[in-house]
Amino acid sequence: MITIVLIGLAAGCASALMFASIISGALISLLLFYLAPLPLMVVALGWGPLAATIGGIAAAAGLGAIFGLAYCIAFAITVAVPAWWLGHLALLGRPLPAAPAEDGSAPAAVQLEWYPVGRILLWIAGFAALTTIAAMLTLGGDAEAIQGVLRRGLMRILTPRGATPSADIERWVTALAIIAPAAATIVAMMTLTLNLWLAGKVTATSGRLQRPWPDLKSAELPPMTLVALSVALAFCFIGGLAAMFAQIATTALMMAYGLTGFAVMHTLTLALKSRVFWLCCTYAIVIVFGWPVLAMIALGLADAVFGLRQRYLRGKPPPLPAS
Repeated sequence: MITIVLIGLAAGCASALMFASIISGALISLLLFYLAPLPLMVVALGWGPLAATIGGIAAAAGLGAIFGLAYCIAFAITVAVPAWWLGHLALLGRPLPAAPAEDGSAPAAVQLEWYPVGRILLWIAGFAALTTIAAMLTLGGDAEAIQGVLRRGLMRILTPRGATPSADIERWVTALAIIAPAAATIVAMMTLTLNLWLAGKVTATSGRLQRPWPDLKSAELPPMTLVALSVALAFCFIGGLAAMFAQIATTALMMAYGLTGFAVMHTLTLALKSRVFWLCCTYAIVIVFGWPVLAMIALGLADAVFGLRQRYLRGKPPPLPAS
């Protein structure tokens, strides 16, 4: 127990320092800020959610004592709670019903069914939407006030000091202010996903991962996610604060389908001889240009509607027996 407490406190200190580094304004601090959930996720996967709970409470309390209540709440919502809950879900498993032995021999070891990766993706989308909505509410109580704060902030960034903003800059600022909530949702979604994947790799490499590595290419979202996406899309057109929140939720769900689109791509390319080359090219294109992720979203949606992976796997010949 003492070991868990000490490891949790160490992870909490590391996470708090990475979160607070954004105050320095240095470029490297932005990377540290986005990786702040990583230490807590590592201890959650390697030593259990209790260690992450201890570290998260200690880190939030320390930030609140030094920098004020706002930092404590921000850390708890954006870092501590997602890291603890995602680590808890990743280790959640239930025993599968064991088949009775026909020859009267001893039953086989109990097999565990682990929490589905697709549902973890859905939780990540929910956390991304929640943290973005909370951040928007700190800027104002209605859509116009939030957009006004975003425009003024972007105007200060894009306009040289002492210069009068041109009409082109004003048009760019207006467009950026409109897409800023969606962009913030994408960043939150990707950073949480990357942190959880890195934490899994770190604990698996060290031998501390308390579950087998999941088959990521089989990840799929629950069927009702399509219904939730349709409802969120419908609310995007009603205007006001509800429409802004609906756009945030739509973006998070779309990115979840984009991640399942990558899983679909990994499955559909199993038979390709140059599979690694094509996968690397696809990831490089998406990372460099960004907008090709729309193709991955379309692929994820197509798989949810038409079952592309199931059709492909059913049509594959059975593997050859090992010699």
